[in-house]
Amino acid sequence: MEGDYRRRYVGLLQSCSNRETLWRQTHGFFLKKGFLSSIVIVANHLLQIYTRCGKMNNARNLFDEMPERNIFSFNTMLEGYINSGDKVSSFNLFDTMPERDAYSWSVVVSGFAKAELGLARRLFDAMPEKDVKTLNSLLHGCIQNGYAEESLRLFKEVGLRADVVTLTTVLKACAKLEALECGKEIHARVLISGVECDYVLNSALVNLYAKCGDLRMASGMVDRVGEPDEHSLSALISGYASCGRVDEARTLFDRRRNRCVFLWNSMISGYVANNMETQALLLFKEMRYEAQEDSRTLAAVVNACSGLGIIETGKQFHCHTCKFGLVDDIVVASTLLDMYSTCGSPDEACKLFSEVKSYDTILLNSMIKVYFSCGRVEDAKKVFERIERKSLISWNSMTVGFSQNGCPGDTLEYFRQMHKLDLPTDKFSLSSVISACASVSSLELGEQVFARATIVGLDSDQIVSSSLIDLYCKCGSVEHGRRVFDTTVKSDEVPWNSMISGYATNGYGSEAIELFKQMSVRPTRITFMGVLTACNYCGLVEEGRKLFEAMKLDNGFVPDREHYSCMVDLLARAGYLEEAMDLVEEMPLEADASMWSSVLRGCVANGDKAMGKKVAEKIIELEPENSVAYVQLSAIFATSGDWESSAFVRKLMREKHKQNNKPSSSQMKCFKWIRKNCNKTKLLIDESPGIRTLVEGILI
Repeated sequence: MEGDYRRRYVGLLQSCSNRETLWRQTHGFFLKKGFLSSIVIVANHLLQIYTRCGKMNNARNLFDEMPERNIFSFNTMLEGYINSGDKVSSFNLFDTMPERDAYSWSVVVSGFAKAELGLARRLFDAMPEKDVKTLNSLLHGCIQNGYAEESLRLFKEVGLRADVVTLTTVLKACAKLEALECGKEIHARVLISGVECDYVLNSALVNLYAKCGDLRMASGMVDRVGEPDEHSLSALISGYASCGRVDEARTLFDRRRNRCVFLWNSMISGYVANNMETQALLLFKEMRYEAQEDSRTLAAVVNACSGLGIIETGKQFHCHTCKFGLVDDIVVASTLLDMYSTCGSPDEACKLFSEVKSYDTILLNSMIKVYFSCGRVEDAKKVFERIERKSLISWNSMTVGFSQNGCPGDTLEYFRQMHKLDLPTDKFSLSSVISACASVSSLELGEQVFARATIVGLDSDQIVSSSLIDLYCKCGSVEHGRRVFDTTVKSDEVPWNSMISGYATNGYGSEAIELFKQMSVRPTRITFMGVLTACNYCGLVEEGRKLFEAMKLDNGFVPDREHYSCMVDLLARAGYLEEAMDLVEEMPLEADASMWSSVLRGCVANGDKAMGKKVAEKIIELEPENSVAYVQLSAIFATSGDWESSAFVRKLMREKHKQNNKPSSSQMKCFKWIRKNCNKTKLLIDESPGIRTLVEGILI
C-alpha cells in the first residue's frame, strides 16, 4: 500500500514539474500531510524539480528540512549547485557528504573541469575508483581550456579502458597539437581494441589527418565509410583549404547536395584563411538560399570584411548578428571587435565592448589591442586586470601595446613581471622589449635582451632580428644593423622595412634606394614611406618622383597623408614650389597646417614672397594660433625689404599672443607634467638607472 502511495505522489509531482504554481502548491500539500518527512523518494523528486528549475534557495531549504536524506538527495543538490554556477557551495557540500558514490565524484570533477581545471585534476586523483565517464569529462575540460598536451599526458597516465568518447576526445587533442604520430598511435589503438568507429570518431580521424596535412589518409577515411557524413566531409574540406588547395576543397563542397551549415562554414572559412575574402562573401550570399547561418558563419564573414577593409559591409553584418541574437556570442563579438579595430574604427569597437554581456580571455585580449590602437593606455591596463587567467598572449598584448604607444618603462616593467612569474618569453615579448630599448636609445640594454633571445633559441627569428636592426639604426650603429640584416631570413617585408627606415633616418639615402631595388618580396605602404623619407632627407628629388609614381602605378597603392606630406616636403625643400603646390591641390585629401608649413618653409628658403604670403594666410586660416606662420611670413617680407609689412605681421602676432596668453586647463596640466617629469625625461634619454633596475634579474 505504501508503495502505491509513493508512486501516486511521485506521479503527481512529475505531472506538475513544468508548472511552478502547481508544484509550489503540491509542496505545501505534502508538507501539511507530513509526506516529506516520512517518504524520502517524494522529497527527493521535489528537490530534483527545484534544482532543475534553478530554484536553489528553495532546494536548500527543503534539503535542510529533510529529516532523512540519502545519496540521491546529496547528488541532486551537488548537480544543482554545479549547473547554477555555484562551485563553492557544491564543493562545500561534497566535502561534508557522509558517503560518496561514483556519480558524486563524476558530478564535481565534470563541473570543475569547465573552469577550475587544477582542482578538477586533484579531485580526480583522489577518486577511490576512477571511471571512464569522469575521465572523459576531465579530458574534455583540458582541451576546452587550452591544455591539449595535458589531456594526452593524463590519458596515458590513467590507463583506463577507453571508450569511443575517450578516443574521440584525445584525437581532437592530437589535431589541436598537430601531433600526427601520436594520433596514428591512437588510430592503431582504435583498430586493435575493436571499438565501433561511429561517424563522430571517424570525423575526428579525418580532422586529425587533414589538420596535419596527411590528406591521403584523410581522404581514405572519408572513402572508407562510402557516403561520408557532414562532419567528416567538413573536416576534409578544412584540411584541403588549410594546405592552400582551395580548388580541391571547393570540388568536394560542390559534390554534396543539401549541404548543412558545417560544410558552408568550412568552405567560407577556407576562403578567408587563404585571403580570398571576396569569394567568401559571394559564397555566403549563395548559402542564404540553402542553409541558415550560425555564429561561426558570421564570424567568418566578419573576418572577410576585416581582410578587405570594408567597414560598411562589416557594420551590416553587425546589425545582422543583433537581429538574430548572435551578438552576445563571444566568438562573434571578438571578430567584430577585430574588424572595427582593423578598419580604423576603434571608437565603434569600444562602444561594442561596453555592450558585451559575457567575455573570455580571447575577447579581452582583442580589446586590449583595440585600446592600445587608439592610445587609451589606462583602459588597456584595466582590461588586463579583469583577465582572471592571463595567458602569454595577454602579457604580450601589453608589452607590444606599451612599446607602440611610447611607454618603454611600462614595457620593461611588465616584461620583468613576466619573468618573475616564470612565463615563457616568445618572439613577440622579446621584440617589443628590444623596441622599447630602441625608443630610449639604450643599445646596451637592447643587446642584453637579445642575449636572452639567443639563450631561448630565438636569435635568428625574423621578428626579433628586425627589432634588433631597428635598435642598432636608432642608436646610430647602421653598420651593425646591416650585418644583422644580411644574416636574417627575409620571408616577408618586415626586415626590409626596418633596414630601409634605418638608412633613411641616418641620412643614407642612396643605400636605402639601392636596398629597395634589391627587395625579394612585395613592398608595402611602410616600405614606400621609408624610401620616400630617405629621398626627402637626402634631397633625391628625381628618385622620389619615380618611387611615388611606382607606388601608385606599379604596386596599386593609394598614397595616404603621410606619403603626400613626405613628397610635398621633398619638393618644397628642393625649390619645386609650383609642383609642391600642385600636388597639395590635386591630392584627394584635405591638406592640414603641417603640410602647408612644408611649402611655407620652401618659400622662405627660396625667397618666394607671393606664394609664401598665400601659404602663410592659409596656415593662419587653419590654425589662427600658429605663431610659426606669422614668423615665417614676417621673414619673407623682411627678406624682400618690405619692413613695414614685416612689422605689421609681427604686431598682429603679438596681439594674437595677448588674446591667447592665458593657458588652457590642458596646457596647465601639460606644464605641471613637464615640471614634475623633466628630470625623469632626461634620465630616460641618458639610460635611466630606473630602467636598468627594471631589467635587472630579467636577463642573463
